[in-house]
Amino acid sequence: MSFLYQKLVDQLIARGFLRTPEIIAAFRHVKRSDFVLPGMEEEAHYDYPLMIGYGQTISQPATVAFMLELLQPKLGDKILDIGAGSGWQTALLAKIVGKSGQVIAIERIPELVDFAKKNLAKYNFDNVELILGDGSRGYRKYEPYDGIIVAAAAPDIPDELLQQLKIGGRLVMPVGDEIQTLTVVKRTGKRDFKYQEFPGFRFVPLVRDNN
Repeated sequence: MSFLYQKLVDQLIARGFLRTPEIIAAFRHVKRSDFVLPGMEEEAHYDYPLMIGYGQTISQPATVAFMLELLQPKLGDKILDIGAGSGWQTALLAKIVGKSGQVIAIERIPELVDFAKKNLAKYNFDNVELILGDGSRGYRKYEPYDGIIVAAAAPDIPDELLQQLKIGGRLVMPVGDEIQTLTVVKRTGKRDFKYQEFPGFRFVPLVRDNN
């Protein structure tokens, strides 16, 4: 791990964005520079979002850290990752859940699916399935999920996603229009959900296919 990236991870710990040992270990193992466009590797060591093409970004490291801490993925979990982008968050999740877990990652832009596959191949994960599709509807084949994380914003949380959570599972997603509220939903029963909100975020929109 480069000195600059180690410094970034140390800063995220010092600022309180990274707290859980397993999530910290994943950040140290999976280098952000392996998931950016060619020529942007040095910029990957700084705490701001970067364009990855097609109007999409690789999120700010502090935001990714904050969302993963809210999700609290654990060894053996099955996680649905919506909006895989270049694959960095997918790789972090794969490291955290380990060989006994599974990450189902969905991306709707074919070129980014190819880019993410190329990036993920650098780490030889065998617990990731990357799917081209409309993540706003989730992915019913592998439901229910221990965790669902969405890296794109919508005016509200699609009911399909809530219904694909296990009881006891968590969903993390930005909700709102121009400025979003990061919303955490814990499923506490068949029809019962508990909500927490953290305002002041900005994400690309979650696009729903009309079919």
